[in-house]
Amino acid sequence: MHHVELRAVEAEEQLQLLVDSVKDYAIFMLDTQGRVQTWNTGAERIKGYRADEIIGQHISRFYPPEARDADMPARLLAEAERAGRVEEENWRVRKDGTRFWADVVISAVRDAQGVLRGFSKVTRDLTERKLAEDELRASEERSRLLVDSVKDYAIFMLDTQGRVQTWNTGAERIKGYRADEIIGQHISRFYPPEARDADMPARLLAEAERAGRVEEENWRVRKDGTRFWADVVISAVRDAQGVLRGFSKVTRDLTERKLAEEEMRRLAQAQEAVRLRDEFLSIASHELKTPITALHLHLQSMRGRALDPKVASSLERATRSSARLSTLVETLMDVARLSTGRLELKPEPMDMAKMVSEVLERHQASAMNAGCEVSARLEPGVTGTWDPLRVEQVITNLLSNAFKYAAGTPVQILLASEGSDVVLEFIDGGPGIPPEALARIFDRFERASSSDHSGGLGLGLFVTREIVVAHGGSINARNRPGGGAAFTIRLPRERGPALG
Repeated sequence: MHHVELRAVEAEEQLQLLVDSVKDYAIFMLDTQGRVQTWNTGAERIKGYRADEIIGQHISRFYPPEARDADMPARLLAEAERAGRVEEENWRVRKDGTRFWADVVISAVRDAQGVLRGFSKVTRDLTERKLAEDELRASEERSRLLVDSVKDYAIFMLDTQGRVQTWNTGAERIKGYRADEIIGQHISRFYPPEARDADMPARLLAEAERAGRVEEENWRVRKDGTRFWADVVISAVRDAQGVLRGFSKVTRDLTERKLAEEEMRRLAQAQEAVRLRDEFLSIASHELKTPITALHLHLQSMRGRALDPKVASSLERATRSSARLSTLVETLMDVARLSTGRLELKPEPMDMAKMVSEVLERHQASAMNAGCEVSARLEPGVTGTWDPLRVEQVITNLLSNAFKYAAGTPVQILLASEGSDVVLEFIDGGPGIPPEALARIFDRFERASSSDHSGGLGLGLFVTREIVVAHGGSINARNRPGGGAAFTIRLPRERGPALG
């Protein structure tokens, strides 16, 4: 019997040595009232008390004030007595008053008859883990708040099947769904019918899983059914073991950029079409000029030799038509020069009043045919440096325009100097210019009246304006209160910037 007791004592001593050697856990015994009975090295290291300072003291000393106020020590002991064991994680207090996060296990200790003899208490300091977890949670919360605050990007998570798991403010703004409407739904809802028919959602997820990331620009659909051009990045999300946990999806609305790019392409195509048209006009007018000039001269020669009055009359009409055709070709050549920047001015000193008088004299027959009585009030000595041929062309175009649209009414030409400028005005008594045409009357292929059936290409006023602008001047058209139209040209006396 003595031998058995000796072995029991030895076993108890070994157990005590074992418990005392543990430094990472506070392991100690409590009596039935919760007073400390034993104290190991780990308890001293974790809680800061030496054995002689704490043995006999109640465990409430280890609890912060709010836990003592809530009677937490007694409640835990009662639960351990009832259930045999209780575990809790919470704050505890060291001897120096600092707190640490503790994992605590209290177990009831009973004898062979089941009588409660006290409690064992094992405490582990998990402060570092707690701080790490808190930091992780704080980081996740910061990330969540950051993602949720982003309004220009739809940022959300998908599960492995492509169902929406999270939803930020940007996603709601771009796609139109609230979180409670879309979480749990499959991303195929965002794709237009043709993309769903092509199994595009599944193909993109498979590519992201295979390559880790996939990016695509294409059309997507909002809740209201409207489409938007989206830049989409889908990334596979894997855990530390490489197991696929889902996908992150970032979507940006690039509709405005897409529309701008399409508009730029349309503009480039339009500019190319204009360039090809101008090139055609240039080539065609040059190719036509020589044979039409030759035809006109030949008709004039035949008309002079014709003896039969009927033949002479026919040749007269043919000559007028060839002259008109020659004028149209020359106008086309001017348009081509203007469009390609090849209009060259050859300015020289000239008298504007003399130029106007000469043009009027040459167009007396045209004025009579149109039933227009032309009067001129020309300030003498109005000189400047201009291209005579181009100025003559401007005067001729405006006179011809008046004879065409104001036939049967008087036409007046005014010339005056104003400081360093010369002002030339053409006034007619015709029906005037339709108000809707005033803004575009100087554009290419525009006519003064939509009811005009007199022929022409609608290029005369365009060429006129470009010649005036090439001299550094300006031209405008207006309707007169008493009826009729007025065209006013303002030219600087000295040569302006020339085109080309």
